[in-house]
Amino acid sequence: MMKRLLSLASTLLALACAAPAMADDAPDALVKRVTEDVLQIVRGDKDIQSGNTQKAIALVEAKVLPHFNFNHMTALAMGRDWNKANPDQKKVLVTEFRTLLVRTYSNALTAYKNQTIEYKPFKMQPADTEVLVRTQVNQPGGKPVQIDYNLEKLDEGWKVFDVVVAGVSLVTNYRDTFTQEVRAGGVDGLIKSLQTKNKASEAKAAERK
Repeated sequence: MMKRLLSLASTLLALACAAPAMADDAPDALVKRVTEDVLQIVRGDKDIQSGNTQKAIALVEAKVLPHFNFNHMTALAMGRDWNKANPDQKKVLVTEFRTLLVRTYSNALTAYKNQTIEYKPFKMQPADTEVLVRTQVNQPGGKPVQIDYNLEKLDEGWKVFDVVVAGVSLVTNYRDTFTQEVRAGGVDGLIKSLQTKNKASEAKAAERK
């Protein structure tokens, strides 16, 4: 169940961020606008629908990455262990975690199956720098799933730093695994584990070509 929800969240997070943000977009308007735009693209792209992971990755690389705060996301995923990493290790961790998430999101895009999005009422104060955008995903033949987007306002605009699926944080869901890896082999052990997973995913993608 958790894997299914995380896959769905990955799809929606990618869709919600897959277009350049307008400087004057409110967070909820941004999520709605780009979600609808990208849903239309995915619905019309037979390659992505048929499982073309490389094309999905290209979409994510070009459209999604500029709208993520990967430093914040990696820090959330590591929790207290983030402070154990030196600056060079942090750079590598961010790069590897980004690669892991990109492949997760890309695979989820290829699994899109005509979900529809319901946007919940949004509240925000003028001085807010962190907000929650709430949506509900309606699935054919399945129960609705609550998806909450956490965004923060930076100098360059609003950035996604977490998604909460049915009450479970997508990013911090990795924390237990990361904590175990750090306990077993230190920060370098976690880095090696992430690199191994990413190389394995890359190899599998190459085999499917």
